[in-house]
Amino acid sequence: MKNIDRFRSQLKLLGFSYDWDREISTTEPEYYKWTQWIFLQLLKRGLAYQAEVPVNWCPALGTVLANEEVVDGVSERGGHPVIRKPMRQWMLKITAYADRLLEDLDDLDWPESVKEMQRNWIGRSEGAELQFSVVDIDGLERDVEITVYTTRPDTIFGATYLVLAPEHALLSAIVSDAQRKEVEEYKELASRKSDLERTELQKEKTGVFTGCYARNPANGTAVSIWVADYVLGSYGTGAIMAVPAHDTRDHEFALKYNLPICGVVTPDNGSFSYFEKAYAGEGTMINSSSPASGLDINGLSSKDAASTVVKWLEKTGNGMKKVNYKLRDWLFARQRYWGEPIPVIFLDDTGECRPISEAELPLTLPELDDFTPTGTGEPPLTKALSWVKTVDPTSGRSAQRETNTMPQWAGSCWYYLRFMDPRNSEALVDKEKEMYWSPVDVYVGGAEHAVLHLLYARFWHKVLYDVGIVSTKEPFQCVINQGIILGEVQYTALRDSDGNLISADSVDEMGNFSQESVPEDKVIKSGDSFVLKDNPNIRLIARAHKMSKSRGNVINPDDVVSQYGADSLRLYEMFMGPFRDSKTWSTSGIDGVHRFLARVWRLVVGSPSVDGKFKDGTVGLDGEPSLEQLRYLHRCINKVTEEIEGTRFNTGISAMMEFTNAAYKWDKLPRSIIEEFVLLLSPYAPHMAEELWSRLGHSSSLAYEPFPKVNPAYLKESTVVLPVQINGKTRGTIQVEKTCTEEDAFKLASLDSKLSKFLAGKSIKKRIFVPGKILNIILDAQSAKVGQR
Repeated sequence: MKNIDRFRSQLKLLGFSYDWDREISTTEPEYYKWTQWIFLQLLKRGLAYQAEVPVNWCPALGTVLANEEVVDGVSERGGHPVIRKPMRQWMLKITAYADRLLEDLDDLDWPESVKEMQRNWIGRSEGAELQFSVVDIDGLERDVEITVYTTRPDTIFGATYLVLAPEHALLSAIVSDAQRKEVEEYKELASRKSDLERTELQKEKTGVFTGCYARNPANGTAVSIWVADYVLGSYGTGAIMAVPAHDTRDHEFALKYNLPICGVVTPDNGSFSYFEKAYAGEGTMINSSSPASGLDINGLSSKDAASTVVKWLEKTGNGMKKVNYKLRDWLFARQRYWGEPIPVIFLDDTGECRPISEAELPLTLPELDDFTPTGTGEPPLTKALSWVKTVDPTSGRSAQRETNTMPQWAGSCWYYLRFMDPRNSEALVDKEKEMYWSPVDVYVGGAEHAVLHLLYARFWHKVLYDVGIVSTKEPFQCVINQGIILGEVQYTALRDSDGNLISADSVDEMGNFSQESVPEDKVIKSGDSFVLKDNPNIRLIARAHKMSKSRGNVINPDDVVSQYGADSLRLYEMFMGPFRDSKTWSTSGIDGVHRFLARVWRLVVGSPSVDGKFKDGTVGLDGEPSLEQLRYLHRCINKVTEEIEGTRFNTGISAMMEFTNAAYKWDKLPRSIIEEFVLLLSPYAPHMAEELWSRLGHSSSLAYEPFPKVNPAYLKESTVVLPVQINGKTRGTIQVEKTCTEEDAFKLASLDSKLSKFLAGKSIKKRIFVPGKILNIILDAQSAKVGQR
């Protein structure tokens, strides 16, 4: 509660408007009652199921982690080693919605990069599944078939070996006795790597021969079977036909282990050396015919060959056309105490899984003195014996509750719906309220949620759409990614092994070196680099890091507010750069926006007296606005409005700075102009704007005032730049009103310092004036010659 109260206080301090009547907590029973209700709907529709699956097990945390929670083989939280371990898990069948999740992306106003991340994560591909019969070392078939999935069935004749994932179900059954020990050791090593590590393109490929072979159905050739961790058991069938001539990873593997390489696709623009590198493109088929199998695709294009091979596979019973996805079903169980209890029970005598009644929701967590991980894989809830043991209310038979809990993503998948109707105890959300509020107009979040929260929320929303709870197919119509704020730039100097300072651009040559921090007051900028003030030959490393306690570069907002005020902090965060980009904190930068706000204050209130105090009210504000003032104001309104809508807050602030500079030059400040400007400023600096609004004589808050609207009539430029020619040669330009007469234009040209020197002492023969286009002054020839002499 202390943290929540501090969070509320800080939001209020910074001027955030929030309807606290809509405050929710996903950890409260009245909220997660409906999370459990959604789970029961998934269960009814066959979208929640149990499976024995290899999972990311973290012994230190004592729990299973999702792929997204494992980074470089360690847990994202705590950095603990993670291994692969088969366990009974609850899964959600997100793959059943894969096509809808793909298709509906097209209608969303999201950053294209985020949509592309989701498309790649879902990874829809069309190809074929085909069967390779396993044979022993003597070529005898063993009545075992390996199913492989390929997106390039046209390259079947180029398959010179198979690769199985270390976790493939058939691996232990087919491996030879001579290779068993080596294969088991390899499997153990692979279990310690994350999927990301295993599929990293830059990593060196490793593998082990299984000691057995399979027969290529297209040509009858026996090909060796290998186990390698660059193939995942969770993708496709967990086995691939390796075509090293036409796949980069297979090519690298084949070269390392001296495996055959057979080119079967030739580029249409010439020959290719398949032993130097793989050709992954399309072309014309070669080396792709077998009288024994009856398959001949020589001379066909890759596309036609793929279609022919699929038809042949289906005709001969060796395979079929297949659509595949990289997307895996969502692992939906955690071995933690903290999490929503899964509302099912298991009958003791049969093990049958039964949902609890919706009337029994919420199913709450029992009180536990010790909710630390068991370390065995059993969840902490197994310790709550009196809670675990229960009775099936329908049959009266003894049963046990599920002791796994839901992941932390569960409650956040639908929280946006609860904001619409936070106190409803009878329904997840009232239908009328949902239809009024849905979909969410703008969702602001980091790009790191692209394939986590955003994808999971879209899946749950579509299920709720099918159930009839929501009226829209998508939850978030518009998504905007914000950047992060980095700590202040840190400067680092390098020293060689003898302790001498060395320039950062010479570290490759110097080899060993140590680092030391350099205070900002000892640094100067030189071109695009930073150097020591006392020794400009020493270039420093200048880098801003993500704020973290370990680096000591965290900025406490309370300290900033205490020194500069909340409005300066708000304004600076918006002025640092484009909203979507990462930005570097700079104390000198906040000084700048603080000075701008001070200028606005003095513009409206006036300068302080000798004791530093400001008078009540404002400076004299009277008179009707001039055309020039209205143009400045409405250009500012137009720019600020556009930039707010485009989340380009920094350029909106720049527009207000330009307006302020212009206003300081005016003899009079009309009240109507200043009031509109204060309203423009209010979203950026609400505290100061409220104070100015009050000083302008208003008794109610400006929060209820309409935002200024631009009048397009004042955006039209009334002046033009007029080229001035003398004897047909352009000598300069003048700025004139569009309604300017010939006499006015000539007078302005005569007064212009650059043009007047060409006219001094000369007589004018003729003037040619085209309004808004050009002024050409023809000098008398005789006077021109005199002038030349």
